[in-house]
Amino acid sequence: MELLDNLALGFSTALLIQNVLYCFVGVLLGTAVGVLPGIGPTATVAMLLPITFNFEPVTALIMLAGIYYGAQYGGSTTAILINLPGESSAAVTALDGHEMARQGRAGPALATAAIGSFVAGTAATVVLAVAAPPLARVALRFGPAEYFSLVLFGLIVSIALARGSTLKALAMIALGVLLGTVGQDIYTGTPRFVFGQRELYGGIDFVSLAVGMFGMAEILRNLENERARTVVVSKVRNLWPTREDRRRIVAPILRGTGLGSALGVLPGGGHVLASFTSYAVEKRISRRQEEFGHGAIEGVAGPESANNAAAQTSFIPLLTLGLPAHPVMALMVGAFIVHGITPGPNVITDEPALFWGLIASMWIGNVLLVLLNLPLIGMWVRMLRIPYQVLFPMIILFASIGTYSLGFNAYDVYAIVFFGLLGYILIKCGCEPAPLLLGFVLGPLLEENLRRALIISRGDPSVFLTRPISAVFLFLTVAALVITVLPAIRRRREIVFTEEE
Repeated sequence: MELLDNLALGFSTALLIQNVLYCFVGVLLGTAVGVLPGIGPTATVAMLLPITFNFEPVTALIMLAGIYYGAQYGGSTTAILINLPGESSAAVTALDGHEMARQGRAGPALATAAIGSFVAGTAATVVLAVAAPPLARVALRFGPAEYFSLVLFGLIVSIALARGSTLKALAMIALGVLLGTVGQDIYTGTPRFVFGQRELYGGIDFVSLAVGMFGMAEILRNLENERARTVVVSKVRNLWPTREDRRRIVAPILRGTGLGSALGVLPGGGHVLASFTSYAVEKRISRRQEEFGHGAIEGVAGPESANNAAAQTSFIPLLTLGLPAHPVMALMVGAFIVHGITPGPNVITDEPALFWGLIASMWIGNVLLVLLNLPLIGMWVRMLRIPYQVLFPMIILFASIGTYSLGFNAYDVYAIVFFGLLGYILIKCGCEPAPLLLGFVLGPLLEENLRRALIISRGDPSVFLTRPISAVFLFLTVAALVITVLPAIRRRREIVFTEEE
């Protein structure tokens, strides 16, 4: 009964005219930018983040959530139509989705992605509503030692689930933690790594780092790799799947929803792992294995459902523990903090309208995705023909204006340029910037709880081992680190995160 009352509060908040409007705007903007090849949800949310800072907190977070799953959907549209996935998790969709488009079945492929996204998003929202309150109550019992061990565990697991070199991912997290220490010491007020720059006394601006590292760096990378893009369909026809298609997609959608809901809470690349795992499961159990890679509709339904279910359940650790499961959730942490809200277990009691309104808005956003995007497929197709050289300068302009407007300080725009170049260099060196953002967001939390626990224990480090929950997380951290560096596990990671030919 309490759950129904809370959901009623959530829908009464989410259905306010301004919240529905900005959820619609978020879904539209997220899809419009996410449909551009190579950008993806992280860069989309990073570039559009500044426009939400003048809104009420609940409105801003609802809009950002809409941008996120709008960008997720946009990535699948690009993957199906032109075989250029907007992000890693959409790479699996491209395997069979683009083949369906080449065979003149782009409509059913896009409709399947939309249906799978809606079903999975709805089911995962229910999981979030049911699971979040008890987890928040458990998290209220955590002290500084438990939070330190939990954050450390999350960082190490994010390395285990990251693509590419384990050593490079660890180095990126360390660099992110280092950047997070810039500014005045949290207890003594002593300036650290400010190099005499007054603007750095308050620390590195989160928005400048995010927009530069993900927005500008991705644009530079895509401009370098610009190639002819051929849209395989000029007009999408016959959107609705046939009866046979509908019969074949039911089970993959349900299985993908279950996998995505479970794997979405994992730190790092849980949503990516969910998509690849779903595809592997569908291919293994299918009676039509020879069709996979050549236009099997199950290869679209399963991964898209898993991807979108994981996108919803990744909010669970954010809302209950204040810990981001992946870079987009790290951006959401920054949005919470900018609006003066500390994400974590207290949000559900201190800001119930915001908490339940955000959950209710996820269902509304999924409905808007279906109602909005299928009729606008033709517009996305035409948008994909715009040359990068024309489109991207406009994106950079709006991102710079948005960042400058936060503090009306030109230093923030210079910071975008610096972090954009740094991100581009890191990408050229084979380093993924995503772990850096996680380290930057979680680093201050790691330091604060470490020092607070040592102050309470009068400098005795054994406090991390004598408290049972903390000891368990430290043991899991060591186990995850050991398992990650084992040669057999490294080879398995490479296989999991490699596109099938």
